[in-house]
Amino acid sequence: MAEVIHGKVYDYPTYYDIIFAADWRKEIAFLEACFDKYAGGTVQRVFEPACGTGRLLIKLAQAGYDVSGNDLNPKAVEFCNRRLGRRGFEPTAVVGDMADFRLPRKADAAFNLINSFRHLPDEDAATAHMQCIARALRKGGIYLLGLHLTPTNHRICDDECYAARRGNVGVESRLWTMSVDSKARVEMVGMTLDVTTPKRKLRLVDEMPFRMYTARQFRQLLARVPELELLETFDFDLDINAPIKVKGHSEDVIFVLRKV
Repeated sequence: MAEVIHGKVYDYPTYYDIIFAADWRKEIAFLEACFDKYAGGTVQRVFEPACGTGRLLIKLAQAGYDVSGNDLNPKAVEFCNRRLGRRGFEPTAVVGDMADFRLPRKADAAFNLINSFRHLPDEDAATAHMQCIARALRKGGIYLLGLHLTPTNHRICDDECYAARRGNVGVESRLWTMSVDSKARVEMVGMTLDVTTPKRKLRLVDEMPFRMYTARQFRQLLARVPELELLETFDFDLDINAPIKVKGHSEDVIFVLRKV
């Protein structure tokens, strides 16, 4: 019988990292391809808002980049910095708000690939985030932003399951839509992590609100921050050779934005 804990999955960074770090090779390859194609010069300094456990920051650090990040969850930031420190890198993640930050030096590139942007609760916070990113990037620097758009011509995809293992620890995740308020633009999402170790079975149960964006609503947001121009869009297959055109049915989209 599994022990059930109701709380925030982000407070359990070890288990969260196992499930979400599984595809890091594909993500890193896509990031570096975008750096080469769109950044208009050498990419050395890289920043990740809402960096969480630093699953991608550590890989970029090991590839020779100067990395930094912020996140509101202190447990995730501590996990990220311990991971960097163990491998001889500076602990450059800080507890901070992705809608209210300044970097000491401008970054060449920034990224936020897996929907964390939708934690921002309203248009003011989303605009503030984009403005912070624009200030943080050098001219010609790029921001890779991934999010689930709300399709306008068919039902939203409302259930996702993943599984991953690291050593003798297995994690299965389920993410599902609990309710949708299109007028308020809030999707309530439930999430479970089922963890199996040699000595323990654990189920973490969480729920969280996500801000909703249709393709049109996201373009309206971008229009509020003219310092960032839209260069290209991709789906979550992360194929640099297969850009997409965002339409009403589009859901999982990576936006490539450049500081003008």
